[in-house]
Amino acid sequence: MYRRVVRPVLYRLGRGDAEVAHEQTLNGMRLLGRIPGAAAAGSRLFGVPARRGHSASARTVFGIRFPSPVGLAAGMDKNGIALRAWPAIGFGFVEVGTVTAHPQPGNEKPRLFRLVEHEAVINRMGFNNLGSEALAARLAAYGDLGYPLGISIGKSKVTPLEEAVEDYVTSLRRLYRYGDYFAVNVSSPNTPGLRSLQDTGHLRELLTALHAEAASLTVAGLAPKPILVKIAPDLTTSAIDELLQVCTGTGVAGIIATNTTIDRAGVSGHPLAGETGGLSGRPLAEMSAKVVAHIHAETGGALPVIGVGGIVEPSDAARLFDAGASLVQVYTGLIYRGPGLIRQINRRLP
Repeated sequence: MYRRVVRPVLYRLGRGDAEVAHEQTLNGMRLLGRIPGAAAAGSRLFGVPARRGHSASARTVFGIRFPSPVGLAAGMDKNGIALRAWPAIGFGFVEVGTVTAHPQPGNEKPRLFRLVEHEAVINRMGFNNLGSEALAARLAAYGDLGYPLGISIGKSKVTPLEEAVEDYVTSLRRLYRYGDYFAVNVSSPNTPGLRSLQDTGHLRELLTALHAEAASLTVAGLAPKPILVKIAPDLTTSAIDELLQVCTGTGVAGIIATNTTIDRAGVSGHPLAGETGGLSGRPLAEMSAKVVAHIHAETGGALPVIGVGGIVEPSDAARLFDAGASLVQVYTGLIYRGPGLIRQINRRLP
């Protein structure tokens, strides 16, 4: 029904503007979250308990109990407006953001493009969000969501690269009490200079500062929270190995692999392939699986990995789990396959 009825309607919204469809979907999910009992009923339908608890699919990763290992990736609900609704379609955890210290509108529109034949998306959104202060206020109003919440933090575009550390630290400080884990996004291709923060020197400085801030917040009475790093799929093997040394040396709890790619080999010849931005969806499946497998092998499984990228059918999720992922996240697959994809993945979990 989703592919035959719902998807064609969504694709026509805004004269085919993918961002209009995104906004309307998000508004619909926000309304769903206001219906009493919707999340609990939906999560039973889609094969995952609505609240943290014991089930065949539940697992504990970096000290957090996940009712299902299938989560919503960052980018879908940047400002956390629909957090009550996501369990209703089967997600066991959600990652909001990427959020920045300063509110920002993002890049000029159009900035989101569907490559339907490839079940792919190119985006150059540019961290459009209301800012970490606004997100903190919204999360305070929610109270306990009943499932693990990750918060992805990034650098504001107006912040010079040499001041990036304080930008990240500011967002961590504002949001620390509300997240169950924090994802340090240094791998989006849509903020100038951001990927240079994956270089070992920059990354060590950033992570050291974030852990120092987290330690001070813990001393002040807040519970310790895992800090993860989200990496690009375009890094060389040697660059990944150097990054992993920094992560293990600074106490990082896990890796999110991977962000979108700037590579266009999987969509060459498509009329939209030349659009700037990060590519996600089916063409990313093999790349992300290889990165997950390498991290798992290089660390001996000691550093948990959230696998994300290219999940458009249950076998894609299975491949990431087989490669060593402890958890997986979905975003673009939801656009092309709908909520049924989440149900199928949950039902086929080992």
